[in-house]
Amino acid sequence: MKSAEVTLPSDTEVRVSRLFNAPARLVWRAYTEPALLQRWMLGPPGWSMPVCEMDVRVDGKFQWRWRSDENGNEFGFYGEFKEVTPHKKIVHTEFYDPGDLGDKMGESMLITVTFDEDDGKTIMTTAMQFQSKEDRDTALSTGMTDGMEMSYQKLDTVLAA
Repeated sequence: MKSAEVTLPSDTEVRVSRLFNAPARLVWRAYTEPALLQRWMLGPPGWSMPVCEMDVRVDGKFQWRWRSDENGNEFGFYGEFKEVTPHKKIVHTEFYDPGDLGDKMGESMLITVTFDEDDGKTIMTTAMQFQSKEDRDTALSTGMTDGMEMSYQKLDTVLAA
């Protein structure tokens, strides 16, 4: 599949779109079922996701935590689902927990993920709305979008299985 397309629609937004060779119902499952999410949302090699708790419903909460295999350092994200339309759209807040890394990534974000299917293939688009340009630029400087593409390559494998 083609690599993720990253755009900056405004000073406070990042949009990442990626085509997957699978129907929306399967991409949705991979995004909303913790056991599947833990298999692909890992970014660069050497990281695991020991915590993946998700109550995918309006007002439900989630917590994701990653751990470095090399030194055990951890970081994570948590938030609350604001809109859930199965196989179509998820909107949630997202807060960064720097854990052992101690870095900052700004205040909360609003994340909108859409799943658009055409002829058995799905474009998953993640739109991230940051509180400020500084927050957006700080997140981008972490290599976030490169990590997303690495994860999407793993997702390709999960979907093929």
